[in-house]
This record gives sequence, C-alpha cells and structure tokens, in this order.
Amino acid sequence: MENYFTILIDFIGTFAFAVSGIRLASGKQIDWFGAYIIGLVTAIGGGTVRDLLLGIRPFWMLDGRYFLTTGIALIAMLLLKERLVKWWNMLFLFDAIGLGLVTIVGISKSMDAQLPFWVCIVMGTITGSVGGLLRDVLLNEVPLLLRKDIYALACVAGGLVYFACQYGQLSTTWTELIAASVVISVRILAFRFHLHLPVLNAIPPKSEN
Repeated sequence: MENYFTILIDFIGTFAFAVSGIRLASGKQIDWFGAYIIGLVTAIGGGTVRDLLLGIRPFWMLDGRYFLTTGIALIAMLLLKERLVKWWNMLFLFDAIGLGLVTIVGISKSMDAQLPFWVCIVMGTITGSVGGLLRDVLLNEVPLLLRKDIYALACVAGGLVYFACQYGQLSTTWTELIAASVVISVRILAFRFHLHLPVLNAIPPKSEN
C-alpha cells in the first residue's frame, strides 16, 4: 500500500513548485494560461523525466489532481498575491519547499522499482531539480541548476540522509520527513550564508606557437 504521507508531501510539493513557477512567470508579461503552464511544468517536469527513465507511464497521466493542484496555486496567486509577495523571498521559499518534498517522492518511487540506493538518489535529484530547469529555460532565464547556488547538491544530501535513516530503521514517515527537512534546510542555509561550490574559471585557449 502506498504511504499516505508520501502522497501528502507529493501534492504539497506540487503546490509549492507550481507557486514558484507562477511567481517567476508573473514578471514576464505572460497571460493566466501561460502562467498556469509554467506552474504545471515546474511541478511535474522532474517527475515526468524520472518516470520516463524508469520506463513507466508518467504519473500525471494517471491522476488529474496534479492539474487541479496547479490551478489552485494559480488562483491563490491571483487572489492573495499582494499578501503572498510580502513574504520573505517567496519564490525562493516555495522553490526550496518544493525541492525537498518532491525529491523524497522521487526517491520513494525509485525504491518501489527496487533500484540501487545510488540510482534512487539520482532519481530523487532529477525529480527535484529538472522541473525548475525546464521553468527557467521556458522563461529565458539562466537555469538555477547551472548557477553556483547549491541546488541539486541539496537533493543529494537529502538522499544520503534518507538512506542513513533507513539504515537506522526509522519509520518511513520519519525518514521522509527528516530527509525532506535536510534538503530544505541545506538550500535555505546555503542561500542565507552565501555558501556555494567554487566557480569554474575560464580556461585559456591553447596558445599557438
């Protein structure tokens, strides 16, 4: 039986990612339907790529609630945007929450396919980060995944903690909750304290003699 907590965090993560996509689209002169598409791509893009790699039917083809959840996110932004925008860096906050939650969903679904733990971590990272990558490409932004921000690495950290918790024989609910919290915390702390990996400097071309 599928873990009901996993289902819950899946839809919360969908909502959070949809809001982050719609929020970023709001400054691009895009109409409501376009904003909905950006929110939907942000929410389901990573999971779609994951399912295609796993050789299974994409999850949103089996459950229309992902489309409904994105619609609710759009309505929430239209009705409450003045209040929501006052939150501290709302785009970043919702993106971090979505990143943590859907990463764990990706790991959980990959485990159901009985894949090795390192593949599960890769699939969790894909689930968490590819939706934002597609969002940024569609909006003509430099993808956050390719900037110096700690993004995909936060997913990897959460994945490692997930399997550490499993090794410690914690319950599935606590394992998912702790691992998701690690992803969110790493993302927020890295942003707050300007932590990042070294930037690859330009490599000079080979001189010709």
